[in-house]
Amino acid sequence: MAGIAFRFMKRSSKLISNSRLYSSTSAAAAAKPNISPSSRMERLLAGTVIGLVGGAYVSTIDEATFRKYKYMCCCGWLFTASKLANPVFALLDPEVAHRLAISAAARGLIPKEKRADQPILRLEVWGRKFSNPIGLSAGFDKNAEAIDGLLGLGFGFVEVGSVTPLPQEGNPKPRMFRLREQGAIINRCGFNGEGINAASKRLGAYYEFKQGGKAGPGVVGVNIGKNKTTEDAASDYAHGVHALGQYADYLVINVSSPNTPGLRQLQGRKQLKDLVEKVQAARDKMQWSKEGPPPLLVKIAPDLSRQDLEDIAAVALDLHLDGLIISNTTISRPEVVQMNPVSEESGGLSGKPLFSLSNGVLKDMYILTKGKIPLVGCGGVSSGEDAYKKIRAGATLVQIYSAFAYGGPSLIPQIKDELAHCLERDGFKSIYDAVGADCR
Repeated sequence: MAGIAFRFMKRSSKLISNSRLYSSTSAAAAAKPNISPSSRMERLLAGTVIGLVGGAYVSTIDEATFRKYKYMCCCGWLFTASKLANPVFALLDPEVAHRLAISAAARGLIPKEKRADQPILRLEVWGRKFSNPIGLSAGFDKNAEAIDGLLGLGFGFVEVGSVTPLPQEGNPKPRMFRLREQGAIINRCGFNGEGINAASKRLGAYYEFKQGGKAGPGVVGVNIGKNKTTEDAASDYAHGVHALGQYADYLVINVSSPNTPGLRQLQGRKQLKDLVEKVQAARDKMQWSKEGPPPLLVKIAPDLSRQDLEDIAAVALDLHLDGLIISNTTISRPEVVQMNPVSEESGGLSGKPLFSLSNGVLKDMYILTKGKIPLVGCGGVSSGEDAYKKIRAGATLVQIYSAFAYGGPSLIPQIKDELAHCLERDGFKSIYDAVGADCR
């Protein structure tokens, strides 16, 4: 095993190196690289990077669970083989492992879902057709490197970013921490990324690829952030709209990351109103096709007072905002994680401990906006039942992140199947019928 681990880590290092080279290649290559590993062993080991996204952070699903659900993608051996990589990933820094996962996804070393989603899961939001309501939240594919591969896993939509105008390193490392027992992650990355130019090239290449009918189904959202040193936040967000809006099925203004100083202050009523008005104006001045401009959403924090929520709801209704994402990570530390020494690390907490807090905010915001604005539920979803609870609390769409890091690609069809079962069990004919059911 030590020999396999050593050879895998050498290949992993090469994969990271090659992926950085790949990031600067032509647009066409960025959209659909066709790179084959040199051997079956290399394919097996590199593929397991995302096989349970042990490659993203950690792999926890066991063989019994695997047999129970029997969710075999066309490359189902990847999931079985992932156990070989677990001892290796336990030695890897979470961020290095994440880099490996993106590299594997960008190169197509992942399962590809070829089964159609169940009709009960299909819906249309903002004039966009979603094959299912389960999406991957921003933060995983920050630089738009692996859109096609990630959508190919069976997500209904993938949100890339957050993308800032200028490249920035983010906060000092280490800045990602696992809380395995609680199914949680703490990060304080601080909008690390390659900037708008790099993301724009890749999104443009994917857009051309999709227009050519070569990409699979799926909706692509773009999450926009501001640079740490920028004083005029609106100018950064407007820049993001100008550069990336043409490639986005929807745009997100991220004002809720706890890892950029002063960012959450933009959630105040006056600040948010001024910001949204300026970003909407920048969007509406652009030339768009007959489909019109992309919908504009705002992503908010879960650590808000009742007055904060009322103010945000008022702004959203007054300015006809297209949607809200609820929620980002929390700076609080729920009791369930307090016994874990890692919980003392600063940064935003995501994963299972966030579920109740984010769901409470989601339900409140659905009531405050009177169900007039589509909401995206995000925070702590790890099962189809969790996704169903988000929908009943007011979400039209649902995003996952940490659970994907722990459960891997096999979690996606599992969540979709469980969600369809929940809808049918309770007599709902569609997602629409269940939205806000607990708020009526």
